[in-house]
Amino acid sequence: MPVYEYNALDKKGKSVSGILDAESAAAARQKLRGSSIYPVSLKQIERSTAAGDRRSLKSIRLFDRVKSADLSMMTRQLATLLEAGFPLVTAIDTLVHQIAAPSFKKIIAQIKTTVVEGSSLANALSAYPNVFSPLYINMVHAGESSGTLEIVLERLADISEKQEALSSRIRSKMIYPIFMAVFGAAILFFLLTVIVPSITSIFIEMQKTLPAPTRFLITTSELFKSYWWIFLFAVAASFFALRRIKKTEKGRILFDRAKLTFPVTGPLVRKLAVARFSRTLASLLENGVPMLTALDIVKNIVGNVLVSRAIEKTAEEVGKGQGLGHALSAHDIFPHLAVQMVQVGEQSGGLEAMLNKVASIYESEAENTILGMTALLEPVMILLMGVVVGFIVLSIMLPILEMNQLVT
Repeated sequence: MPVYEYNALDKKGKSVSGILDAESAAAARQKLRGSSIYPVSLKQIERSTAAGDRRSLKSIRLFDRVKSADLSMMTRQLATLLEAGFPLVTAIDTLVHQIAAPSFKKIIAQIKTTVVEGSSLANALSAYPNVFSPLYINMVHAGESSGTLEIVLERLADISEKQEALSSRIRSKMIYPIFMAVFGAAILFFLLTVIVPSITSIFIEMQKTLPAPTRFLITTSELFKSYWWIFLFAVAASFFALRRIKKTEKGRILFDRAKLTFPVTGPLVRKLAVARFSRTLASLLENGVPMLTALDIVKNIVGNVLVSRAIEKTAEEVGKGQGLGHALSAHDIFPHLAVQMVQVGEQSGGLEAMLNKVASIYESEAENTILGMTALLEPVMILLMGVVVGFIVLSIMLPILEMNQLVT
């Protein structure tokens, strides 16, 4: 069924807009008038099928990315409507009018049309892999198969809200150090390109032998003043080169290995990967997804190639009859504590609950690690800025002190 985007006037003459589906433009206008809404303009929206309108999906991916907070809110609202007894199509139709983001509104309207045509919700969601992750789609499929869709959607909302809350806390802790770094770099650039040349030009005109720190400062200042664009180009080129290398298989393996082995980021990346692995696997198992299928899904969302390969090998061992804890113990990526807790969960029959506990432990440890890093980073950056500014002041003062000695 075609989907239409409209601009209209309500009873009070206020402008309203939205999306609805109808068999034709005339039927859409009649449907609007039946709701006491009088259309001003009506435009049909092309629907992306399962094969997908690639250009449309690409434009959504590049310019109208759906926020995780919007997705989590939509999931929670859909679960609430289904729990209240709304039929699936009616619940989705209600959501269309609640969503504010235009791109997301169009996607939900198109999903509703696909469901009306007889498709399952999971199949309709799979047409938008850039919006709905494999985890999301597979859990919805499991919920539809077991008749517990509203419960599954509640758990999906819980997962996304917890991940968003953790990401938000991490971002908030990093704002101040990043601001200090950018602000400090801007001040340093201003000193070297504006302030220092105006002062050191006096020393150059005197044509006297200057101290080594002053000569170094003058040379550095001239380089920044004359060739700042080269430095900017080098930084930009390095950034794009690293991104290009990272897109290759070898480059991604190299970067992911560096993230795991680097002294500062290694423990943090490991904890976040274990937390995500545990939380997601627990949710899948709780919703009746078989272990091997769940491991196959989880390996694609951990965000690290090496961790993903370790999970893949773990799945192979589990498929041969080994326990999950024993299979995980063969890989150094998974901490000994996490492996032990998984083994205890398997023996007690409470694997899902134990995986959730593992996730909570490592999420908390990751947050504490970030707090410690940011607490250490702030004084280090202040000290570094003090050393640089102190060197500039010293380099300027040395020639002045020498001139004073000559005068006296």
